[in-house]
Amino acid sequence: MQRRALLALPFLLPPLTALAQPATLNERDRADLARAETWMNGLQSLKARFLQIAQNGASAEGTGWIVRPGRMRFEYDPPEPLLLVASHGQFFYFDKQLRQATTVALSATPLGILLNENLRFSGDITVTGVQRGGGLLRITLFRTGRAAEGRLTLVFAEQPMELKQWAVVDAQGRETRVSLFQAEYGGRYPSSLFEFNDPRFREQLGIP
Repeated sequence: MQRRALLALPFLLPPLTALAQPATLNERDRADLARAETWMNGLQSLKARFLQIAQNGASAEGTGWIVRPGRMRFEYDPPEPLLLVASHGQFFYFDKQLRQATTVALSATPLGILLNENLRFSGDITVTGVQRGGGLLRITLFRTGRAAEGRLTLVFAEQPMELKQWAVVDAQGRETRVSLFQAEYGGRYPSSLFEFNDPRFREQLGIP
């Protein structure tokens, strides 16, 4: 149960406090931020395998879908009984084994930034760092005025530009990373994929 809570952390649990200062950006930083913005805003849909690693080393794999704006689904491979769905402005987290559901506003989680219709690394978002190395571009950010929600780092391949990983870091420095691989872009997925069907409610309604 503790392991599952740690795996859900980057989607659902903001830290109590977070300290972050805006970065001093040079021309190269601003150019790279603009490229990353263009790539993210051009992303309509993504399906990929993912590997998630928590600070304590707990790991899990699964399949994820992102359809911008506003929709995401992460299905974990067995034996992890977890399902995460974002839609209608909410993150739904369901533990199939415990038959427990949790709901969090999408606007209250760092990952909600990924699903913004028009993502900008300014204004409502504060960038705290831009780093490069090994062919990767790392952009660390938080919602302006709401650093207590947590800090999000987006990791892009530079050539060609492509989102490869994200990481959520809490105020104690605990990091949870999600890496994407075998990505497929531009697919069309049924809206039902992003609807949260809590089996408890289905049973109450007599729906098989």
